[in-house]
Amino acid sequence: MGKPSIIVALMAVAIGGIFAYQWLTPSANTSTQTHQSQYQNVQLDTGFIYDNPRKLATFSLSDQYGNPFTNKDLEGKWSLFFIGFTSCPDVCPTTLNKLAAAYPALQQISADIQVVFVSADPQRDTQVKRLDYINFFNPEFKAITAEHSQLFPFSRDLGFVYAMVGEGDNYQIDHSASYVLVSPQGEKTAVFKAKPKPGLPPQIFNEELIADFKKIVNNA
Repeated sequence: MGKPSIIVALMAVAIGGIFAYQWLTPSANTSTQTHQSQYQNVQLDTGFIYDNPRKLATFSLSDQYGNPFTNKDLEGKWSLFFIGFTSCPDVCPTTLNKLAAAYPALQQISADIQVVFVSADPQRDTQVKRLDYINFFNPEFKAITAEHSQLFPFSRDLGFVYAMVGEGDNYQIDHSASYVLVSPQGEKTAVFKAKPKPGLPPQIFNEELIADFKKIVNNA
């Protein structure tokens, strides 16, 4: 059995549980380290706000420059996370193009915002490859990853799922297509999800993302 198959087998049960949790109880959070949200009356057009914002568990990954990316890098900034991999044929480049287009408007709402691309493919997405990839879209964006032993619990904490599919070096990665917003206090605050519109495929529309981000910042 090749490495991708082994990883898939190890992740299958955990991914199934996370997926069920996310979609059956999207706004619930049972962690004991929570507090009541100030966003109780805020309704989003393209996602939801967590009832009880919760700090992310301690993590340590690396960015596209080889620098550590830890909880400290969330302090004082709004962080918009998206998971994928640089060999992704469609979803990732489309999403990053859209985020690059939305970024100036998001910055007008809050200059303290960072977009963070989480690579779910640490074996192939080297530091140099991530640097070249993210620079194509916006050099201000972060591109982070770590070995699966660190990456998987971090992505799970954000609410993302991913799984390697196929054998050999040409495997693909199935992954979440949502965005997750983390507050300047390091708390997972909101999730933005694809939605359908007549005549268009399900997607996160920039105008709704920008409007929802403004609602959140204005109520922070």
